[in-house]
Amino acid sequence: MKSFASLVSVAALGAAMLLSPGVAHAAAPNYVALGDSYASGVGTRSYIDSSGSCQRSTKAYPYIDAGRIGANLTFVACSGARVADVTANQLPSVTSAADIVSVQVGGNDAGFSSVITECAKPSWLGDCTGAIANAQSIINNTLPGRLNNLYSAIRGRAASADVVVVGYPRLFNGTDCNAGTFFSPTEMNRLNATADLLNSKISASASAAGFAFVNPTAKFIGHAVCGSPEWINGLSNPVSESYHPNVTGQVAYADLVQPAL
Repeated sequence: MKSFASLVSVAALGAAMLLSPGVAHAAAPNYVALGDSYASGVGTRSYIDSSGSCQRSTKAYPYIDAGRIGANLTFVACSGARVADVTANQLPSVTSAADIVSVQVGGNDAGFSSVITECAKPSWLGDCTGAIANAQSIINNTLPGRLNNLYSAIRGRAASADVVVVGYPRLFNGTDCNAGTFFSPTEMNRLNATADLLNSKISASASAAGFAFVNPTAKFIGHAVCGSPEWINGLSNPVSESYHPNVTGQVAYADLVQPAL
């Protein structure tokens, strides 16, 4: 039988091991979420009061994923943000303490909201063709430089962080079931093609920066506006909720983004 002294020694050794830095639990990662309304959670109809017009939601994918991985979340995504807004207003939250950064921006630079509004009009009242052409021109010729500068700035501020760039889904399945909108099949196809173009340019800039890119296109097929089930709101009241992921859509985004974090 072991002596009392030896038992005390074993107990002391066990306590020392528990308190040793080598077996301590790792600190929670610091996660900074940047972006526009898709990242802030517009479309979920539930917003954090203090976020004001930025409309950040606890149902948005950054909030969901931070909870899943046990991260300390700095949530600064804001409705309506363009690349310049992220750079001016959100980028200061990215510091050397950041372990993870996600960023989703570019759709507003292309004027996607105004394009959707134009294309939703009857053909005799709107100029969908011109709106799409203008958006594609910005995506091809202007947006890549803006993204390259932003991504470089993120890396400069958080040299060791894992950075995840998030893309946009196609909005249409080929059917317009909403009263009050007049999307033709051709217009919906062209709008989806524009979303694909946007993703291709965002992906290229992310790759050049050495960042991961999450493309939601495949996961959202069958679940766009008028899908079953619908993960993206159609024309809604208030109108600001329109053409954004709903609660289920944000969970789908969270499922896509989490493995990349």
